[in-house]
Amino acid sequence: MDFLAFLGPYGPLILIVFVASMLIQGYLSRTYGKWSRIANPHQLTGAQVARLMLDENGLQHVPVNAVPGQLSDHYDPVRKTVNLSQGNYAVPSVSAMAVAAHEVGHAIQDKVRMPALVLRGRLAVPLSLGMNLAPFLLLAGVFLQLTGLIWVGVLLFGAALFFHLITLPVEFDASRRALAYLNERGLNGSSDTANGARTVLTAAALTYVAGFAMALAQLLNVLGIARSRSD
Repeated sequence: MDFLAFLGPYGPLILIVFVASMLIQGYLSRTYGKWSRIANPHQLTGAQVARLMLDENGLQHVPVNAVPGQLSDHYDPVRKTVNLSQGNYAVPSVSAMAVAAHEVGHAIQDKVRMPALVLRGRLAVPLSLGMNLAPFLLLAGVFLQLTGLIWVGVLLFGAALFFHLITLPVEFDASRRALAYLNERGLNGSSDTANGARTVLTAAALTYVAGFAMALAQLLNVLGIARSRSD
């Protein structure tokens, strides 16, 4: 059995998407790195941008915290906190400004109860568990020749695809809110800085597109496996 056959009927597609994902990650790292070395026009740190945007949107109660790691920035809808990686929290760069505004975009989504964000929050824990179990159930079904177990694995891969699907509008909308605020508030300054902020957020958005593409390729692959075992 050759390597592609081992991967399944859509093995080549999975390899293509995997390579594309690696290229996108490299693009994000280069883009983020470039604009993290360029100061934003008003010399505001990520924490200051986040605080300003939160306060101006009636979210004075939402704290801004520094967390370890690089690009570990996130909004916690349970604790209602904006969490910025240390490099973005205390650095007045274009990248820090863009990322901070993006995370506050999620806080604003939470405030207005954006349906996709609410749904993602409710499904996050069960779907995460299902995504972790799916490969093991599929393999167990194949080796034990239990067709029903294989289809349970397929169903869980489908749930993973759905989670990636509802994530896309949440992330795109947060970036839209971030760029609109930076432009309206005049924090971008020059068109070059505005393009830099947009490029950083676009590169980050591409990683979510790649995640969706990988989930789709995996679902098609396991569907092919399930159908071949059912024949």
